[in-house]
Amino acid sequence: MSDSSRDTVEGAGWTDAERGTYGRLMPGRVEKLSWLNPRTLWAARNGVAASWFGDPTGQTRSRWVAQRAAAGAPADKVIRRTEADRFSFMVIGDTGEGGESQYAVVPGFLKASQGTSFAVLASDVIYPVGCTDDYGRKFFQPYRDYPAPIYAIPGNHDWYEDLGGFMRVFCDDAPPLPPAPRHRPPGRAWWRALLWHRPRPADEQRLAEARKLRSAPGQQAVQPGPYWAIDAGPVRIVGIDTGLLGTLDAEQGAWLREVSQGPRPKILVTGSPLYVDGEHHPCAIEGGGTVDDIVRDPAHHYVAAIGGDIHNYQRYPVDVDGRTVQYVVSGGGGAFMHATHTIARVSVAGVTESDFRCYPLRGDSLAFYSALYGRRLRLRRFFTLTEAEGMAVIAERLGMPPTRAPGGPVRVTRRVRLVASLLGAGRRPDRRARLRLPVRKIYTRLFSPGSVTYSPPFFKSFLRLDVTPEEVRLRCFAATGNRAQEVDPPVEDEVVIPLTAAV
Repeated sequence: MSDSSRDTVEGAGWTDAERGTYGRLMPGRVEKLSWLNPRTLWAARNGVAASWFGDPTGQTRSRWVAQRAAAGAPADKVIRRTEADRFSFMVIGDTGEGGESQYAVVPGFLKASQGTSFAVLASDVIYPVGCTDDYGRKFFQPYRDYPAPIYAIPGNHDWYEDLGGFMRVFCDDAPPLPPAPRHRPPGRAWWRALLWHRPRPADEQRLAEARKLRSAPGQQAVQPGPYWAIDAGPVRIVGIDTGLLGTLDAEQGAWLREVSQGPRPKILVTGSPLYVDGEHHPCAIEGGGTVDDIVRDPAHHYVAAIGGDIHNYQRYPVDVDGRTVQYVVSGGGGAFMHATHTIARVSVAGVTESDFRCYPLRGDSLAFYSALYGRRLRLRRFFTLTEAEGMAVIAERLGMPPTRAPGGPVRVTRRVRLVASLLGAGRRPDRRARLRLPVRKIYTRLFSPGSVTYSPPFFKSFLRLDVTPEEVRLRCFAATGNRAQEVDPPVEDEVVIPLTAAV
């Protein structure tokens, strides 16, 4: 097995290595997603409209679910697969940007997924707004050679066109919903309806051609709606739809409580992670309670909760009344990389820094962002940190040894410390915090188009879960964009989750 980023600089993808073959998989012309484009911003306005004037996704979701039920979808929304007691499946989150960072994941994904029964896409299948016409180059083409079914849960971006494209592709070509009832002015609902971005008509010929790319019988998957459960071998996998604003409607909440009953060990897949960036986000359910209340209930026997939305990998082994639940962030499947170097020294729910795992490593994340700012602001000599400097200053700020041993002595100078502070490393409060530059979603919107994020290392990731009656072996694999990691994807994190203790 090849070195990981915890072992060597080469394993992290920093060296001038041979670039991977992923470019051969890409369409001839790739349009780079730009959040500076006013048309893109205007098309993606529904998240803002929902936060200002009320979130209608619960009602829309209920209409989709009712439509699927009328078409014969199972009332309990459970997909029953005939897996043996031992099987494997993949999880990959936040995939659909359609550029180099998505396609760079594909060769390693195909390599590591050999022998798996199915895959699950966890959140944001299609950027920027879930358009049906984008599924060809952002879903069907990249995964055309994965021979097994692919199930999915939507993210907030898939909801920007009322989930129409998602339902067509994953839910048996569900027809468009009839128009919603009109609202009387001048209430909040009326203003929301006035501003709301409506789904655009699909190019039917384009969609038909795209479907041919994954048309083999063994690739077909039909799910009962945007949320579902899969019974496979000894486990139940529960996928929930957290909509535009990261919450559950009352109807889905009632279903989740019902489907979580029973002694079968369960794994949750959600569009909004419950632990992320050293913080707890339990995910509210309309009418009371939270998703994490359900996960923590010992009667429900959850062993893991995997969430997308944040574009990196994180793992928090949380002790819940004497049993360990693995809370995982897995959003590194293809979209722009969200920083890990901004995560402070971890201390949440009894999880300490020694228990916590992330990819990319914080030092690599800091070096990555320093190079981006150096290029975008034309201040490369000032901003750009080497990977060794990034590792050293993170270790200093968090008060811990470097995760990867440096190749030689490293000086942490005043410039290195200032750059780390400006880029929010470790979020240590100090007098320069007011000068902190954006490195998360704001940066994505402002600087990602045309930057060096379109060349290696990408620091992307995906999961493979191997299930037996006794345990689940969860591994996080890396994709850097370099050939070495395509041929032999490195394991960045691994944990064995016992199932016998869950029953």
